[in-house]
Amino acid sequence: MDVEELRTYALQKDDAEEALPFGPDVWVCKVLGKMFILVSLDTFPLQLNLKCDPAMAIELRERYPDCILPGYHMNKKHWNTILVNGMLAKKQILQMIDDSYALVRGKK
Repeated sequence: MDVEELRTYALQKDDAEEALPFGPDVWVCKVLGKMFILVSLDTFPLQLNLKCDPAMAIELRERYPDCILPGYHMNKKHWNTILVNGMLAKKQILQMIDDSYALVRGKK
């Protein structure tokens, strides 16, 4: 999975828009003006921050300590940093993007 796949997937969501609010090396996707995915464009392996339910965030970090970390430069209770290093299946990463989007978008 690469940044273009992530970008394409995220931007297909209703009301999603992209931005570079932190400079050219950090891509952000927002829904209704709020971030739900933040991607570092200059790191290897690819890293992305996703919002997560606090209890699930802890569970995921414990289950996948080599690829899911507390959110880098984010509220660590609500955000995880995902290292796209081959340890997680693409389906798992896409599900985490879906969950982040749903948490940020909230109920209409």
